[in-house]
Amino acid sequence: MDSSGRMQTVLPFVGMVTAVLAQVTDLEVSKAAMSKGINKYAIIFYAQAFTIPIFLVWSLIIHRSSERPQLTFSTLSKIFLLAVIGFLIRLFQYVGIELTSPTLSTAMSNLIPALTFILAVIFRMEKLNWRSKSSQAKYLGTLVSIAGAFVVTFYQGPPILKTLSFQNPNLSSSKLNLILGGLFLAATAFCNAAWIILQAIILKQFPAIMIILVFKHIFVTILAALFSLTVVRDPCAWKLRLDIGLAAVLFSSIIGTVLPITLYTWCLSRTGPVFVSMFNPLAIVFSVVMGFLFLKETLCLGSLIGAIIIVAGFYSVTWGKMKEEETFEYTVTTTVRSHGSCDEKIPLLQNEIQEEMHKGSRSLDSRDY
Repeated sequence: MDSSGRMQTVLPFVGMVTAVLAQVTDLEVSKAAMSKGINKYAIIFYAQAFTIPIFLVWSLIIHRSSERPQLTFSTLSKIFLLAVIGFLIRLFQYVGIELTSPTLSTAMSNLIPALTFILAVIFRMEKLNWRSKSSQAKYLGTLVSIAGAFVVTFYQGPPILKTLSFQNPNLSSSKLNLILGGLFLAATAFCNAAWIILQAIILKQFPAIMIILVFKHIFVTILAALFSLTVVRDPCAWKLRLDIGLAAVLFSSIIGTVLPITLYTWCLSRTGPVFVSMFNPLAIVFSVVMGFLFLKETLCLGSLIGAIIIVAGFYSVTWGKMKEEETFEYTVTTTVRSHGSCDEKIPLLQNEIQEEMHKGSRSLDSRDY
């Protein structure tokens, strides 16, 4: 393999590790800021507002005037609903990590493929085929993931990695925070799944993702402002200073949103969704290490067992989806070849398949953009 071939292999790997690390760092910095008394609602508002000009510039570059699809009121209404779900995702996630930890948040995010599969079945976007091994893998993975979420939420267990500031994990307040935080993070995963389903519907009508992101962040900023102004009455909570609060806002907007979506998009174009999705559980490792070193968090047995179970379910669902996509692509290719004109039709159909795979892979990313 020459140097260019090695670079094509190494760069997507480095890109995905960087994207996962950026998202984990965002959660860790946000948790540290909230621990210092920075208001989580102010972080949400400023972080969303800061991303608007970035995505606006990108949309003007990517979607030129001659290439922009027509934006109708119906599509705009769906984008607003997408923004409502996106705001709930941020709200639930921040409340969840404030009560628990970024490690639990990254573990629970691996529920998203399973919950997406459930919603896809409910909305008839997935067909039930009990005899198919790929479908069986997705069903089993869904059940395993949900079981792991129950373990993470309701069982804490003895400490494995203990810091000097460790307190008794059996305190009722700690257990209550774990349960409430786990429920909020489970709600985050569910909203992420709903967000993915709705986004897939919108992309079929309006295939311009950057424009969707611009309007989505505008709407989320407005919703965050209205909600935060109602909840947060202290004017001092809105002041940005040169402290960890400003760092949390910048991390959430640039490092936690803009950088990952850029890297995910680039890696998807080079490797496809299966390669990208395989890196999701790596976030748990980063969260454990960073939480222990920088936030002095304690890793308990229940969190570790539950995370392992959720990751096992995640890979089962991912494997089932991968097999279905391989079968679908093989069937389409065979059909085209049997009808002739393969040199012209196969690339076009494969492009359509790859585009649908790319859209579906955003569900495996488990991050709200």
